[in-house]
Parts: sequence; C-alpha cells; structure tokens
Amino acid sequence: MVIAPTFTPGAYTRGATLPALLAQRIAIIDGAMGTMVQRYKLSEADFRGERFADHAKDLKGNNDLLVLTRPEVVREIHDAYLRAGADIIETNTFGATSIAQEDYALAHTARDMNLAAARIARQAADAASTPDHPRYVAGALGPTPRTASISPDVNDPGARNVSFDELRASYHEQAAALLEGGVDLFLVETIFDTLNAKAAIFALDELMERTGERLPVIISGTVTDASGRILSGQTVAAFWHSVRHARPLAVGLNCALGAALMRPYIEELAKVAGDTFISCYPNAGLPNPMAETGFDETPAITSRLLAEFAQAGFVNIVGGCCGTTPEHIAAIAQRVSAYRPRSRHDPLFGGLLAA
Repeated sequence: MVIAPTFTPGAYTRGATLPALLAQRIAIIDGAMGTMVQRYKLSEADFRGERFADHAKDLKGNNDLLVLTRPEVVREIHDAYLRAGADIIETNTFGATSIAQEDYALAHTARDMNLAAARIARQAADAASTPDHPRYVAGALGPTPRTASISPDVNDPGARNVSFDELRASYHEQAAALLEGGVDLFLVETIFDTLNAKAAIFALDELMERTGERLPVIISGTVTDASGRILSGQTVAAFWHSVRHARPLAVGLNCALGAALMRPYIEELAKVAGDTFISCYPNAGLPNPMAETGFDETPAITSRLLAEFAQAGFVNIVGGCCGTTPEHIAAIAQRVSAYRPRSRHDPLFGGLLAA
C-alpha cells in the first residue's frame, strides 16, 4: 500500500499560524490529563453520570468518558494548563477510538466523546487566547490497546487482534468528530506500533481529502526502554523514515521515559529529521508510588532537563506526559523561554526557517 504525501506546508485551513510560531520560539504543549484526573478522586458514579448509570461494565478509569459525564472536570484541567502557559492543549481523547472503547462496551459512543472533547478544549482555548497569544487545540489520536504488527499470542506469531482497515476506520471516525468539534491540528501520539500510526495517517489523509480541510499534524512515537526502539522494533531514525511521507508539521517522542533517559533519542531524531520541527513531552521521570503525582521528577527537575534540550538546539515544542502537572508546565515554559527554537531546513522553502 502506497500512501501519498499528505500535508502541504502553507496550505493549512486551520492552525495556519503554527509554523511561524514554531520558527519564532519554543512552543509549550500541555501535561498529563490522567494525572490531573486522579487528583479529583472520582467515583464510579462520577464516571457513569446519568447517561451510563445502568451500564453493564465498570467505567471508573475510563477518563475519555468524562467529557460526557463530568465535562467541568476536563474543562478545569484545560484551564489550569492554559494558565500555566500552554500554547497547545490536547483533547481528552487518548483512548476515545471505537477500538479502545470496546473494552468498556462503549464503542458506539466514540463519536460523541470526540465531538464533546473537541468542543470543551476549543472553548477553553478560545477563552484564553489573545491577539498576541493565540492558543491551539490538538486533536489527540492515541495508539489503541491493539497492535497491527505484534501478535497478542506468544504461541502464534502470526496472530493479530486488529487489522489495518479496522484501525483506519476507527481513526477516521475519531478524526472526523475532532475536526467537527473545532481542533486546529491533529496529534498522532504515543506510537508504539508504526503500522498503527500509518493507519491513523491514512485516515487523516482520507478525511482531509474528503472535507477539503488541511490541518497540521504532529506525529509522536514512544521509545519503550533502553533499546532505543519503539515496541514494533524501529529505531528512532527508522521510525522517522517510516512516517516522513506524511510531511508532518512536527515529529517527536513522548511518554515511557523521563527526560534524562529520552535525551539520546530526541537528539538522534533532531539530527535525522532535518526538514520538520521536533516535539518532546516526556514523563516526569520514572514511576514512584510514594510521590504525589506517581512519578519522581518535580517541576524543577523536568524543567531543567528540558531547558538543556532547548539549549542544545533539539526542540521546537516541549511539554509533559505522565506524571506532569500545570506546575511542571509553568516551570518548563519559564525555563525554555530563554532559548531559541531548533532550526528547520525545508527544501520546499529553500532555507532555514529559524536562524
């Protein structure tokens, strides 16, 4: 299957000012949603709300569902990250595909979740935006709990529990609702299987061809351990070359590792992906059940490490993943503001986009 080049810089119908922003300064993306939800200590009844009061399965922990049952919680979290200085907030849709929601017997609600999530984030971003400081909404497309490249059965390497076409259809439904809800860009994130990511890219291409809308796309993989590879086996360089045809606005890494362990991989990506911007939003270090956020890095530590990335010229977008909070994002925004963004050389523009 050949996937044609997807995104043409300069032709965006939404998020058109993002490339200029990323060339001018390091942009800030928000932090963890799940970590913040945990602070509310919500009950099963909170997750169910009235609409799902009689649902047959337990729903506690299905954070994506909160956009329908406790939307004010999601809005408060968005607002907190915007006050902390986030330029980009992510919709609360990491697991809002029909495939992921099958685990809760809620596949049929996926469209409603994505539409509601996009509208909540849009309202928050618009309320915080000013002419001098616009805020952007990224429609988050998570990896799904199923993988197209890896067998779920150790005794049958050829077995698969999802197909490319099933993933494509699920991502298409998600992206269409996010687009309708008013997102500025799409974020294909926490990629552990490049084939899953390709299904998402294909779905986005189909959607934008059908609607005539062109939104920027950020693609973010996750290196799962010290091997320096994503779970489906690609090195960081191989991952980039696998998705480069999509011409994303930015490519990056998130989750799994803290900033200290992520450094060699983001440095490698910054070297090989010369014609795109680089994003990086690591976890707050390693899991630590004794810490308030469940991770061991304080805002001071994470912000110092990401400032080192900025000083080294690796990044255009930074923020946080698991364990990070508005306090982390505020500290990151303050520390990286002293540094210029990474320069990008794009053959289409014929020169450096940032000095």
